[in-house]
Amino acid sequence: MRLSNKYFKTLRQTPAEAEISSHILLVRAGMIRKLASGIYGFMPFGQRSLRKIEEIIREEIDAKGGQEIHMSAVQPAELWQESGRWYGYGPELWRLKDRHGREFCLGPTHEEIFTDIVRNDINSYRQLPINLYQIQTKYRDEARPRFGLLRTREFIMKDAYSFDKNDEGLEKSYMEMYDAYGKIFTRCGLEFRPVEADNGAIGGSKSHEFTALSTVGESEIAYCDNCDMAATTERAECVDAAASDAQMLEPEKVYTPGTKTIEDVAKYLGLDTMQTMKALLFVTHMQDGKDEYVAAFVRGDRELNMTKLINALGVPEHAIEFADEGRMQAVTGCVGGFTGPIGLHDCKIVVDSELVGIRNLCAGACEENYHIKNVNYDRDYKGDIVCDIKLIKEGDPCPDCGAPVKFTRGIEVGQVFMLGTKYSESMGAYYKDENMKDCPIVMGCYGIGVTRTLAAIVEQYHDDKGIIWPMSVAPYHVIITLVNPDDEVQARVADELYAGLTDEGVEAILDDRKERPGVKFKDADLLGIPVRITVGRGATDGIVEYKLRRDADKVEMEVKDALIEAIAIVNAEKRGQ
Repeated sequence: MRLSNKYFKTLRQTPAEAEISSHILLVRAGMIRKLASGIYGFMPFGQRSLRKIEEIIREEIDAKGGQEIHMSAVQPAELWQESGRWYGYGPELWRLKDRHGREFCLGPTHEEIFTDIVRNDINSYRQLPINLYQIQTKYRDEARPRFGLLRTREFIMKDAYSFDKNDEGLEKSYMEMYDAYGKIFTRCGLEFRPVEADNGAIGGSKSHEFTALSTVGESEIAYCDNCDMAATTERAECVDAAASDAQMLEPEKVYTPGTKTIEDVAKYLGLDTMQTMKALLFVTHMQDGKDEYVAAFVRGDRELNMTKLINALGVPEHAIEFADEGRMQAVTGCVGGFTGPIGLHDCKIVVDSELVGIRNLCAGACEENYHIKNVNYDRDYKGDIVCDIKLIKEGDPCPDCGAPVKFTRGIEVGQVFMLGTKYSESMGAYYKDENMKDCPIVMGCYGIGVTRTLAAIVEQYHDDKGIIWPMSVAPYHVIITLVNPDDEVQARVADELYAGLTDEGVEAILDDRKERPGVKFKDADLLGIPVRITVGRGATDGIVEYKLRRDADKVEMEVKDALIEAIAIVNAEKRGQ
């Protein structure tokens, strides 16, 4: 391909809305084009890299027995109503009606559709297991799209669904896909880490998130150097403080004027924040239209983990918010800044498991300007729900081995889920076993954000000049920069190089534009093509300049040697995928 004939436009200036490197560079390199907030199109170079990621995915999923199909992005509401997710998924579900008033959604994922296919076609254990997948456009009505391709309203995803007879079969399918994901992201050149993750709106009993390590990632990961523990902070279990054997002291109501924060009351009473109890007040909006108040309690030096609280309550994320303290006070007796578990009524009390074993804590008295010292679980209050609802902190003991945990950040590029019978039971997807007994099909689902993976690669592979593509996903392997297209010798040498490369299966692009050399060099660096061969004045003597994008050094060599070197490195790195 000659660049003079290719649809191609780069930008010298950083787009005003671009905040992170992948967004800046993909737009500047002319690989993506913004259409609206959170909605991007892919231009020729970007589309080529996207297709290469897709082909890597296909090869590895096919190798595990996956069968590719393609379903519509427009999904009937009744299928989502059957599964219970029409309400549960919340405002991110992009809903629409046709001219007849029938409700649909633009699919953010396809569990319901694939379950519907299988329940209509699978009726015997002899037909299982199967694994179906697709690579398709998905939609989520994000409230705040940001970071280019990392948080968008339209994106490309590979979603696969396994269907097994039992839990043992699901475990095998799950691990096969887990293994495939490792190979996919390795071939894409990513430095990644699989971590335990929350199941979120997808549901199920077990999940791992594949995270590309990056400082701009929205996933915060807790991990241990001493063992294999790694989990998103929203999923990571916390170790409770050791239970106290101190004698329970009698409750003591104390005057604490103006001390509405944990830090204020601890300072006023001369206490460590670890000796206090923190209250957080919420209201949940139930599907039947009723509201329910919730008071969650953690140790004063802890932070509440909202994901754990949502899971404990069994409500969708969109159905909970911080309560209006005035309205909640009228119903429950809470007092903003002075709320404790004693005296609360008509609300659900959720207590962090750590509080059960701690003696003589200081808590709000549910009275303006008053706290109660020496509050103890069981004797003074009880929880409707008692479980781990605290957020892990860096340096906390590892839940597996006790060593201090460390933190890092990453971009979620894939996730695998053990769904079990969540969808098959709610939607009636059954098979008959060897004894003709009806059994629910056991499911798993497995997603890869294709467009997110593209952005994650750029986040890990770039410098101040532009992108540095790994060979496996580069839009082209080699760029031939022709310094002077009007020079017959240079043009001939460039054509010979281009022909020699393409004859050997190397994807090459020839920059024959009538632009200044400096512009061509900047564009080559911005595009990030792995190998650059520059044909300039030395062509008269059969000499060209050879350079790898990832290296600073440039080497002059004979044309035939540059050709041999380029073919060799491309083939070597392709074999190493």
